[in-house]
Amino acid sequence: MRIALIHALRHSPPPIEAAFARLWPQATLMNLLDDSLSADLARDGKITAAMTRRFLELARYAKATGTEGILFTCSAFGPCIEAVQREFAPMPVLKPNEAMIEEAQAAGARIGLLASFAPTLASMPAEFPAALSVVPRLAEGALAALDRGDGEAHDRLAAEAARDLADCDAIALAQFSLARAAPAVAAATGRPVLTTPESAVRKLRRLLA
Repeated sequence: MRIALIHALRHSPPPIEAAFARLWPQATLMNLLDDSLSADLARDGKITAAMTRRFLELARYAKATGTEGILFTCSAFGPCIEAVQREFAPMPVLKPNEAMIEEAQAAGARIGLLASFAPTLASMPAEFPAALSVVPRLAEGALAALDRGDGEAHDRLAAEAARDLADCDAIALAQFSLARAAPAVAAATGRPVLTTPESAVRKLRRLLA
């Protein structure tokens, strides 16, 4: 079974590949990366029609290779992914965070949302059910640390930012690239930590296996 993983950040492939290796090693993966998408979103400050067209083109290419499911791994592009879902139904096409949000509903009424890419906090909170209280927090500087290859600083900055969320029932890590910091965040807060890669793999396997 072939699963297409479509990325807008170059740090996203390793954590999702690791989650598949742990939870569904039988799946065959293909990776498509366009890291200019995240740069363009940071520059423009909003989703554009051109970005949506690019998402559709990436998904059409993936489908043409025989893909049976698609997982997008950048949580800042919800409207673009929804356009792909509409075109490709009933093929499973997952937003990066939808499975984690489903699991968050069982974790409590107050959920901390930690991100290292600021545009994610503009779009993702609205995806949670209205019954949940979502507390957003930006781990400033964490993504820049990862960009320069300093994973230790990335994890430390994520854990420091997460301390402000210690009064939440659980903490959701909004990006695939943040999954590596889950142990540090859990240690800093004492709270359950949800990651997008593992939640997504569990849902895809349930839908397709």
